Amino acid sequence: MGQPDLFRMPRKPWNAGRMTGAKAPLKPKHIWAIRQHLKSLGSVRDLAMFNTALDAKLRGCDLVKLRLADVAQGGVIRQRSTIVQQKTGRPVPFEITEPAREALTQWLDLHGRRPDDWLFPSRSNVGRHIGTRQYARIVDGWVRMIDLNSSAYGTHSLRRTKVALIYKKTGNLRACQLLLGHGKLESTVRYLGIEVDDALEISEQIDL
Repeated sequence: MGQPDLFRMPRKPWNAGRMTGAKAPLKPKHIWAIRQHLKSLGSVRDLAMFNTALDAKLRGCDLVKLRLADVAQGGVIRQRSTIVQQKTGRPVPFEITEPAREALTQWLDLHGRRPDDWLFPSRSNVGRHIGTRQYARIVDGWVRMIDLNSSAYGTHSLRRTKVALIYKKTGNLRACQLLLGHGKLESTVRYLGIEVDDALEISEQIDL
């Protein structure tokens, strides 16, 4: 067996100095700040993308593949929609709230209303939607815009944000499971990072 090279410098881990693990959800104050920045910049597409991402609670690979027909019918923005997830093949429903409908209406007025077109088309590849890496860079820009640590937030922050707030307010894991499109409740528990203290806090709020 060969002797280890005592003079060789150890290889630096790829994630040295980076925050790894689950990305944190955004707080309501962060959502408000990002929206205000995007509005002040006149970023019509990004505002529509941001609001849609919060409502849809989709993985990045599913969000970038949304088509106009997924959010609009007959020129009118839907209040609810359902898509089939790429990862699981399971349908997942989502709501489209008033802020998202307003932002999407402005974006579609600017972009056009072609029912077979991508909701967020690529600016560099004609006929394609934006890529997941591009989406990740856009989200990184939003986070940096309000001086958050970009290593702590990412595309999954937008997927987790609304569900984390729903769980905190209601404690309804089944609802969170359906909204995330998870096949098993255990997956939702892990995804939300629910601990024993969370369960006890919910239990303590029940008077008998």
